[in-house]
Amino acid sequence: MKLVLIGIPGAGKSTQGNLLSKQLNVPYLSTGHIFRNIAKDKTDIGRYVKETMSAGHLIPDERTVPIVEDYLSRKEYQKGYILDGFPRTLLQAKKFKNGVDKVIYLNLTDKEALWRIAYRNDEMRDDQTVTAMKKRIDIFHSVTRPVIDFYDKKGILATIDGTKSIKEVNKEILKNLGKQMIKNQLAAWEQKKKILIVMTGLPGSGKSEAAEFFKKKKIPIIHFGKAINDHVDRKGLEHTEQ
Repeated sequence: MKLVLIGIPGAGKSTQGNLLSKQLNVPYLSTGHIFRNIAKDKTDIGRYVKETMSAGHLIPDERTVPIVEDYLSRKEYQKGYILDGFPRTLLQAKKFKNGVDKVIYLNLTDKEALWRIAYRNDEMRDDQTVTAMKKRIDIFHSVTRPVIDFYDKKGILATIDGTKSIKEVNKEILKNLGKQMIKNQLAAWEQKKKILIVMTGLPGSGKSEAAEFFKKKKIPIIHFGKAINDHVDRKGLEHTEQ
């Protein structure tokens, strides 16, 4: 599955991206991650990206799209990915030919975003940091807002209320992705979660009824007494009342 996360700074893209990556078993990455990795390559593109970033310049759209597409052609991204920070402009969105299954827009007011940034980790940020974030938010509205409209017209945009809790936002995202797109990934993820439930109690306390309930939920049931008897039988031992 190929997923794009869009939202102003502070909307929770990285939080949801990392969470979804574990749930859907696809890599989460940003354009910053892509460019930093490419800059390490001893190639013409690697040197170009490194020099451009070192000079404090942005990679122009006409170079960004082919660089990102080439990077995403690597083996580890063939089953899908979660992109954060790309496409950033309308031109990038139009030129990006890798295909996008769903675009998640984490909708958050500027005021709420600035509050989150200012008090992140319960520490008050300095005015310079908040001012810089305000500038980034303004750039988002002027540059990236058309990208949201573009994907909305294509019918693949899902707008999520970013003011809700992390768990609630995640639930809404999964709901919008659709059962057909995520059932296999979620099933594989759930199978990795091993939960052991132990039931104990006096005779007649309802253990059998509880076990039957879990059995109907397709949760394997192991009866301790039966396990002991089976072990005794396999070893050819004599059954006793003790």
